[in-house]
Amino acid sequence: MGKSVSRRDVMIGAAAFAAVLHPSASSAERRVHEIDIKSFAFEPAHIGVRVGDTIRWTNRDLAPHTATADEFGWDTGELGRGESGEVVVTEGIETSYFCVFHPHMKGTIETIS
Repeated sequence: MGKSVSRRDVMIGAAAFAAVLHPSASSAERRVHEIDIKSFAFEPAHIGVRVGDTIRWTNRDLAPHTATADEFGWDTGELGRGESGEVVVTEGIETSYFCVFHPHMKGTIETIS
């Protein structure tokens, strides 16, 4: 016959399985930051984010827009009315951005710890 399994063994196995299925606290804290593009402006124009967070821009204007890093390190691509684009915040992400179609539109990202 096989070895019997104690209740303790079952509980340890269940706890280990649950730890694999559930994200860690740090990943659970990741957020999606929403920025609306309307009236030819980014709203809000300045946000504070953490590495691992996602920033989502949604175009509420009739005209197409982008959110493009000043040094072109990241870009949402062209966003038509009602379309969204996202960027995941990484270590050293460029923190100033603009719209390539309307360069007067500017925004900033502050990485916080």
